[in-house]
Amino acid sequence: MILFALAFLGGVLTIASPCILPVLPFVFARADRPFLRNGLPMLIGMAATFALIATLAAVGGGWAAQANQYGRIAALALLALFGLTLLFPSLADRAMQPLVALGARLSSRADTGDEGFSGIGSALLLGIATGLLWAPCAGPILGLILTGAALQGASVQTTLLLATYAAGAATSLALALFAGGRVFAAMKRSLGVGEWVRRGFGLAVLAGVAAIALGLDTGILARASLANTASVEQKLLEKFHAAAEQPAQPASSNVMSGDPGIMAGNPAMMMKAKPTPAALPALPVLGVAPDLSGAVEWLNSPPLTLESLKGKVVLVDFWTYSCINCLRTLPYLRAWAEKYKDQGLVVIGVHAPEFAFEKDLGNVKRAAAELGITYPIAVDNNYAIWRAFKNQYWPAHYFIDAQGKIRRQHFGEGEYDESERAIQQLLAEAKHSEVSAPLVKVNASGIEAQPDMGEVRSSETYIGYDRAENFASPGGVVQDARHVYQAPAQSLNHWGLAGDWTVGEEQAALNASGGAIFYRFHARDLHLVLGPSANGKKIRFRVTLDGAPPGENHGVDVDANGFGQVSEQRLYQLIRQNGAVSDRSFEIQFLDPGVKAYAFTFG
Repeated sequence: MILFALAFLGGVLTIASPCILPVLPFVFARADRPFLRNGLPMLIGMAATFALIATLAAVGGGWAAQANQYGRIAALALLALFGLTLLFPSLADRAMQPLVALGARLSSRADTGDEGFSGIGSALLLGIATGLLWAPCAGPILGLILTGAALQGASVQTTLLLATYAAGAATSLALALFAGGRVFAAMKRSLGVGEWVRRGFGLAVLAGVAAIALGLDTGILARASLANTASVEQKLLEKFHAAAEQPAQPASSNVMSGDPGIMAGNPAMMMKAKPTPAALPALPVLGVAPDLSGAVEWLNSPPLTLESLKGKVVLVDFWTYSCINCLRTLPYLRAWAEKYKDQGLVVIGVHAPEFAFEKDLGNVKRAAAELGITYPIAVDNNYAIWRAFKNQYWPAHYFIDAQGKIRRQHFGEGEYDESERAIQQLLAEAKHSEVSAPLVKVNASGIEAQPDMGEVRSSETYIGYDRAENFASPGGVVQDARHVYQAPAQSLNHWGLAGDWTVGEEQAALNASGGAIFYRFHARDLHLVLGPSANGKKIRFRVTLDGAPPGENHGVDVDANGFGQVSEQRLYQLIRQNGAVSDRSFEIQFLDPGVKAYAFTFG
């Protein structure tokens, strides 16, 4: 119920968002008509259409978005016709085509006050058309609903949450419609300018259609500073999140989350790991472990089930190969798998992709081999195992005893000693003899080396527009279209592009050589997830730090002069500072076109 309340409040707040402005002319065009026969059907049609399209987009992928584009074009044509008939009534009288006749009926109903079923139907049709154009700002609450749909699959709850969000927005629009209706009626009574008002609404409708057709509703308006509801929504989320009963949370900020309300590496959420006790108390039973079915393929092993593993202690690790937090836990997982494999432990890596390229089986096989992972890996491209465990994090560790019960869960990096003692305790409970007491000693290097969290003041930053923040290049992001960007003014934790790029939902693709990415950061390590173009050709690049070659501060994928190349889709370590850590200006310039850039991470 809390999430439904949040969804409704998030929808109500939509009225204060700049991106709702193109919809308002269509709402106020019927402000002088009875609400039950005109305003209400229009709002119902608008809310229902938005909920339907958002549901399809959340669970159906790209084909639904493409279908919505066709509906969007049809809706633009219909509403442009409606605006013209408001502006030029004679046009409706002379029109013969079905759509023009429909527009004429919409206009005549508004003028004559016909209260029959056809009047309700025209209002409902107008609402459906408006719903196809409605693109409310995707604040944290709507993002929470859509992310849950993408990760947990289609459900009735997702549709109900989206309908609740739409109902909240329709409620705020209804209040505005009541106020607008009174103002409209007062103007007609006192000034007798109904004809001019009607024409004014016609112009407003046409201006709204033009704004939407040109992309101004999601471009300029989305960046306008008229009202920013995201901070209000975020505070609501945090308040309700703190009050509601939640599963165990990460012990540190070294975690990536599928929940947009919990961002990886956010300095405001950093928590120091608790001191590790010499021995753990008895581990509680947290529930029965779900099955491991649903993987599209298993690596290093035939398919496993928890039933077949009864009598074994099982450690399930959710990971993805471009996640820096996951990579830094691998040395411990490999060490535990090797040390305890003959004492009754089975480590299973569940590879749940974050980016589309991580669904490529060849990429996962290559990464597993390069990372030296020899224990079983379940390739969970459809998030079947992820959903079964109700998981939300990368990395996430579930410790399962010999009877198939979850006895410990840990999210993120850290607490390695406690985790290993839990393994030893579960092995002892299973009456496995010869449980080795000393803890493993890990001395990881390169990308897998442990972070210097005391110096991390920059958080994970996505480059695709779906989750991008703090973009500083002049003019902002142009979505899904080629654009020549200019280098940004550098300020801490802000980034930007230079050159000819196409910024997509998940990544930015470079169209011509010479393009660059800039970031002002504070951390020991800087990583960037990169991939070559579709033809797989290697892409050369050069990195600078404060405008000079990195020298001894270069990462493992860069030489001292800053040169390197993108040869595969993965995480690249570009900077590792050897001395004192301070605010630094990073730049990577690509000497060849075709690179795709996904996300920055730090350590």
